Amino acid sequence: MLIHALCDYYDILEKSEKILPEGYSNVKIHYLVNLNKNGEIVDITNCQERTEKKTEKGKIKESWTPRNTIMPQRTEKPGIDANIVEHRPLYLFGLNLENGELSSKDRTNKAEKSHEAFVKENLEFLEGLESPLIDAFRQFLLSWQPEKETENRFLLGLGKEYPKSGFAFCLLGFPEFMLHDEFQIKEKWQQKYQKMGEHADRYISQCAVSGEQVPIARIHNKIKGVYGGLATGSVLIGFNNASENSYGKEQSYNSNISEAVMKKYTETLNYLLGNEKHKALLDDITIVFWAMDTNENCENFVMDMLFTQSEKLDAENTEKMIKSLMKDSQNGKITEARLESLDMIEPNVMFYMVGLKPNSSRLAVKFIYQQRFAQVLFNIARFQTDMQISEKLSSISIRRIKEELISPKSKTETVNPALIARLLESILYGENYPLALLETAVRRVKTDRENKINKIRAGIIKACINRNYKKEELRVALDKQNNSQAYLCGRLFAVLEKLQQEASNNSLNRTIKDSYFASASSKPVTVFPKLIKLAQNHLNKVKFPVFYNKLIGEIIDSLVGEFPDNLDLADQGRFIVGYYQQYQNFFEKKEQQEEAVVEEKENGN
Repeated sequence: MLIHALCDYYDILEKSEKILPEGYSNVKIHYLVNLNKNGEIVDITNCQERTEKKTEKGKIKESWTPRNTIMPQRTEKPGIDANIVEHRPLYLFGLNLENGELSSKDRTNKAEKSHEAFVKENLEFLEGLESPLIDAFRQFLLSWQPEKETENRFLLGLGKEYPKSGFAFCLLGFPEFMLHDEFQIKEKWQQKYQKMGEHADRYISQCAVSGEQVPIARIHNKIKGVYGGLATGSVLIGFNNASENSYGKEQSYNSNISEAVMKKYTETLNYLLGNEKHKALLDDITIVFWAMDTNENCENFVMDMLFTQSEKLDAENTEKMIKSLMKDSQNGKITEARLESLDMIEPNVMFYMVGLKPNSSRLAVKFIYQQRFAQVLFNIARFQTDMQISEKLSSISIRRIKEELISPKSKTETVNPALIARLLESILYGENYPLALLETAVRRVKTDRENKINKIRAGIIKACINRNYKKEELRVALDKQNNSQAYLCGRLFAVLEKLQQEASNNSLNRTIKDSYFASASSKPVTVFPKLIKLAQNHLNKVKFPVFYNKLIGEIIDSLVGEFPDNLDLADQGRFIVGYYQQYQNFFEKKEQQEEAVVEEKENGN
């Protein structure tokens, strides 16, 4: 299914000219080698784009992004195999960098052999071609002697960037005209590539994907951009061991995937992994996703609603639509008909999501998700609605959820990748959230000293209880009609804490939350009688004792005068949500009062 879907998406990309033409590769270029007419290096200039990114901690980090360049197809063969118009420094210059020094010698003579292969291949290719830049490059090939260039100031000036950078050639003063863009080179490469395919000795069989009798790929191209994978790339399909051979077939002949299909799926996967709109990182799993459409609105929605944290949904188009869907979902109005009425997406387009993880030199497919985009959007909007814990809508990313499952003081603690993967699955399929998610969130609230409970943790707990117990018992805001004993206990604890804070003018270093929250949320009967007795002293020290006395009385009356002995995991979650919503309600009322005062002053009253 995966290979077939990638091939179908390739056809879509090809029609919209978003993917490389056959016979070419995407190459990352860091530096331009400036030649004079005699083929001498007179400068090496940085051609990368400088960008600034804000880190998770809010700091600005400077980075350099290499230039994506289309060059004649790069080799995928092991060992020494030079490309036409090379970009790799070892081939171009025949020099290794060790301990800050350049050397043309190494144990296996790889540098020397690589450079010789590069010179031979390119001199033969350039035969009969002429232009100022081609002539200068030819002179470079003929005159460059690695053993005499170990002190080259331009290469040494690159420092540790030298061995991992890509290079392109130009004439000094003309950086916009690069060697690989020369018309003569492009034309000759096209002819050469076509002949390579015509004269190759290839194995013909029925392709397992297309069903056609065509040449079968012996070696599959490498996939780059997967987190934790090899810098040179990893294969999705590969057979290296003799034990894997069948019926005399060696290597990837065992997969019976044609050369054409192989090129399609590898090009597509590399395109997706190289595009930030189609890629996200979930722990150690790299996720790629796409819709069978040239319009990237689908991908934008998924990125915004799952992988990007947005505290305020106020942008136009995508975020406006997300906010609308979340409201619809809250009101129970999000239906197939509603989704089909949207003019920014095609609801019936198929949507795919794939999780990839490296395993040595291969890639393992951790999961594949396929569904109509209308259903995907429905499920994601439902998840975001589940997570809301206030009237102010905000999208909650999976990354943000993950952060709240770890102690803020811990620098080594991690979340089980299986939990996050299971969470993603439950979101996409609209299934119950994993029990471990509720367990972890409750444990964090009970054990953390700082930032015990916030809207994300409260939202996680609310989402788990409502969906897993098939009932919307926990609402977005404070629910005074909720008579759950655990929820009422949580509300009561918030009232008692606020009473204590007001009685002490917020001067306490340690409140009842710091001392009793964990035990109160587990065994209310052992804690609350003591807290109620303590509250009597606090009532004598506040400005509005009647307000607190009345509120405490109302909640206790709803408890029928009894406190539960023990609260199970779900009830502990209800306790936490009740506490959070009641405590937030105090602040919301204060904000409303302050806004009313400001409005009154503005009106001149």
